[in-house]
Amino acid sequence: MDRLLTVAQAAPYLGAGSERMARRLIAQRRIRFVRVGRNVRIPESAIAEYVKANTVQPIARGRAA
Repeated sequence: MDRLLTVAQAAPYLGAGSERMARRLIAQRRIRFVRVGRNVRIPESAIAEYVKANTVQPIARGRAA
């Protein structure tokens, strides 16, 4: 079972300086989250999934002559 992180704990893993971006992702339902009563928690695996899904791979270029 994944460790459940608070929004404040998850923010640095998402590259956000504050909780604002993490809360926006939750509000837009762009990241998986769990409600524990009135509290919101983000599973560690959801952060890894989000980062992997939004990682842009570099374009492989041929040799320049």
